[in-house]
Amino acid sequence: MHPITLNELQQTVDDWIKTIGVRYFSELTNLAQLVEEVGEVSRIMSRRYGDQSFKAGEDNELGDELADVLFVLVCIANQTGIDLNEAMLANLEKKTARDATRHRNNPKLT
Repeated sequence: MHPITLNELQQTVDDWIKTIGVRYFSELTNLAQLVEEVGEVSRIMSRRYGDQSFKAGEDNELGDELADVLFVLVCIANQTGIDLNEAMLANLEKKTARDATRHRNNPKLT
């Protein structure tokens, strides 16, 4: 597989939804799906890096669950008209201006 841009990802998800997924779930249903998928990431993280242990036969594929989160996030962006490439670039610009020295001056990070 080749690397994919955010714009290509949005188009690929849109194509998949329209051919295999039939249609987008409602925005509120996708929000619920996003929360569910983030919960699955949380479960794996708490077992892998926290104090809990995995149950016998429990799914622990972090990459797959992160991809599920990304998929639903892209669905929400697509159905609400958000260009994730533009949004991400603007967000990084905002963070860079806001946090130019904040983290360097945080004694907790040294």
